[in-house]
Amino acid sequence: MAGKNDTAQKAFGDVAPDLARYTDQVLFDEVWARPGLTPRERCMVTVTCLIALYRGNELGFHLRKALDTGVTQDEIIEIITHLAFYSGWPTASSALAIARQVFTDSRES
Repeated sequence: MAGKNDTAQKAFGDVAPDLARYTDQVLFDEVWARPGLTPRERCMVTVTCLIALYRGNELGFHLRKALDTGVTQDEIIEIITHLAFYSGWPTASSALAIARQVFTDSRES
């Protein structure tokens, strides 16, 4: 049964079709749709975790998703600044570089 999301299918479904299906249908169609948090709040939590865990590979995607759900650039910068004291300067510095590119790309599109 196809879900409403196909982002993972497009990104890596050719090499990992089951992982893409779980990502699209379980993670994005079910977990992200739970009523306990708004999509905006889920984005803020996810961005925070990705920064703190030094997961730059996924951060750009989730920063774009955060912007799409109403998280502002100022809020993202505040999250990064706050995390510098909890997850370290290297995580914040790396996140800033990714955020800068995402912000630039969003202004150009």
